[in-house]
Amino acid sequence: MGRSDRYCDGQSRRSFLQLGIAGMASLTLPALLKASDQSQKNKLSQPDTRCILIWLDGGPGHMDMYDMKPDAPAEYRGIWKPIKTKVPGFDITELYPKQAKVTDKFSIVRSLHHNTGDHFAGAHRMLTAKDMGVSGANNEQKFPGIGAIVNREAGPRKPGMPGYVGVPYGMSVGLRPGYFGGHLLGAQYNPFETVADANQANFKVPNLNLANGLTMDRLENRKTLLQHFDSVQRQFENRRDFIAKDKFTEEAFHFVCGATARKAFDIAEEKASTRDLYGRHSWGQSVLLARRLVEAGTTFVTVHLGGWDHHWDLKKGYETLLPIVDSAVAGLFTDLSERGLLDSTLVVLCGEFSRTPRMNDGGNGGAPMSKGTPGRDHWGDAMFCLLGGGGVKGGQIIGSTDRLGEKPKDRPVKPSHIHSTIYEVLGIDPKLQLIDPTGRPTNILDEPTPISELL
Repeated sequence: MGRSDRYCDGQSRRSFLQLGIAGMASLTLPALLKASDQSQKNKLSQPDTRCILIWLDGGPGHMDMYDMKPDAPAEYRGIWKPIKTKVPGFDITELYPKQAKVTDKFSIVRSLHHNTGDHFAGAHRMLTAKDMGVSGANNEQKFPGIGAIVNREAGPRKPGMPGYVGVPYGMSVGLRPGYFGGHLLGAQYNPFETVADANQANFKVPNLNLANGLTMDRLENRKTLLQHFDSVQRQFENRRDFIAKDKFTEEAFHFVCGATARKAFDIAEEKASTRDLYGRHSWGQSVLLARRLVEAGTTFVTVHLGGWDHHWDLKKGYETLLPIVDSAVAGLFTDLSERGLLDSTLVVLCGEFSRTPRMNDGGNGGAPMSKGTPGRDHWGDAMFCLLGGGGVKGGQIIGSTDRLGEKPKDRPVKPSHIHSTIYEVLGIDPKLQLIDPTGRPTNILDEPTPISELL
């Protein structure tokens, strides 16, 4: 497996892996078998549902998208006006005209909050539902991401597909896989990453094609030889990274040998009209690729859309990015509906936190407007989350914020409630427990209560 490098905290990779399995020693064999049996029962009872999480990395502002405050003072209500949508009373920004036509297919939580404006703390809370002291000064992942837990509990819905995919990668606040990773579950539950730009004419996913001159028969022979060497080495050392390696090797073998995954990743098979529907840009084509993957059998796909840290010059930033998001999100809901996939596919759109309800002066410490138009800073006291499909009721507004959009006014919602709703849709028990490195059972959610109005 190569040498064991040390991280900046002095811990080596080997010692980290040993810590990861240390807690297992406190469990008896009957307890492990019981947990395994229950896990298998959970898998057998799961519905055939999938989830696409569109992650707006950097912090998208609620006041300029889905929670407009047209009657607030100018420095709060912002630059754009709300528009009416297909659902009466469900107003959204004028920069989202395409989504305005499909609001019957999704709902918005307006009262989400976790009360931190730290990028890392916010991302950890949104992606793992845990605080655990994570911050910019202590940004290591401390609990598995929701996609990794889904991957372990459900796996793929169809054989030959990865259970968890990151398009183009799983990344949060510059950390890859960041809080999307498997953490104590093991690297084998990290997302499989597509890496390449789905909008490129020659888009190909690395490692899904045979090397030049390699036939299927030779690949089978290599696999047999590799398994022999692995079994010999395991006589000397039983390490958790070999378990991860096994899963990666097996998945890669099935991807290459079977047509299912290679066909799903081949976005060039889509009709030109469908590709146009999502938008001919990296973000739109990434979302289209996510649809292809869940349709083929992947259970959880995350799409990374970065660049949302607009402390200044908000006008230029949002008038560039929001139309792109508009076509991608509206295209996805339209496409899922037309293909008969909407009831089985949950779509979630969110970021690590929101932006300050009161705009700044656009100077960033200098003269007002010297950085362009005003912007908004970090805010975790009031946020939005879009959810639609997968049996979730559309056209709903969950909760509200106060007059200035600063905090929840009614029906406050926390990240745990969002996670619990996702688990409910995917048929995973939100009261599930994991075994931490000390051998103690830990609840995946501190508040395992779904948002009942949506289900």
